Amino acid sequence: MVSDAVKHYPVLLKELISIISPQHGGTFIDCTFGQGGYTQKILSYKNTNVIALDRDIESKIIADKILDNFKDRFIFKNKRFSQLSDLKLKNENIKAVVFDLGYSFTQIKDPKKGLSFYSSGKLNMKMGLNRFSAEDVINKLDIKDLEKIFKFFGEEKDAKIIASKIVKERKVEKIDTKTLVKLIEKYKRKKSYKIHSATKVFQALRIFVNNEISELIYGLISASKILKKDGILAVITFHSLEDKIVKYFFKSLSENKSVSRYLPKIDEKETLFKMKQKKPITASPKELAENLPSRSAKLRYVIKKKNFYNFDSDILKKFKNLIEIENLGKKL
Repeated sequence: MVSDAVKHYPVLLKELISIISPQHGGTFIDCTFGQGGYTQKILSYKNTNVIALDRDIESKIIADKILDNFKDRFIFKNKRFSQLSDLKLKNENIKAVVFDLGYSFTQIKDPKKGLSFYSSGKLNMKMGLNRFSAEDVINKLDIKDLEKIFKFFGEEKDAKIIASKIVKERKVEKIDTKTLVKLIEKYKRKKSYKIHSATKVFQALRIFVNNEISELIYGLISASKILKKDGILAVITFHSLEDKIVKYFFKSLSENKSVSRYLPKIDEKETLFKMKQKKPITASPKELAENLPSRSAKLRYVIKKKNFYNFDSDILKKFKNLIEIENLGKKL
């Protein structure tokens, strides 16, 4: 049996709390409620309020328990974080918006969700409020579509051969989790002793099924509009694709594009954010020893400079290719 301590370990909690400073009170938005780790810690400080979101309806079980103790200070919504703008906030002074893009131990080990390559049965990977499952993707999309998903969302070098073998195999029988894992292990050309052969394909499927690219981009845009002056936007990522998006978004809205030092100086436009730390915050040696998943966690944050809500961002243009790949899901 796995202990509660293992099941519930909010990554970089100490570092996050030091950045958002709930000891001073205020309203905080937890966009990825999960097991409620960040929310409970924030609510442990007086004069704090938390609005929590999670697309996984099973998170409501934990949310209801927290609600029993903090009826006047806690609200839970079963929403995707791209739906932040639907909250219709009025005069709330939002001190921080927090995203933890990882999956909880409970979610990974849930056989119904099928997030793990150690699962058996149907391929699922739906985290809630989805239109299709991983089973639909694997058994219905064509070779070129599957190759794109594996290559760009999983950075899988053997994307082409894996996609072709999937299409060949599914003509014989419908592919489930175990069949997919065996197929990948058989045809992956270069085996790694550090990560499981199916890791990248499973990551790609999870991203695709849950529209994680567009969810993140629209979530960041909405959060930036909701924040007031001095509000903090903090994001914890767990793989390079997420981190690339967050890093670009923060940098593009906190720095003016560099110009040649030989050109005459022109007035620089006002930037949306202030970035105090360019490099991401990572787990301490103590946390790494206690919680292995924290090894890939990166925390980045920015501070909003003024109360303005209309701003230009080329984030959608920058990651247009990834969004177009996500849109292949419309075929299902």
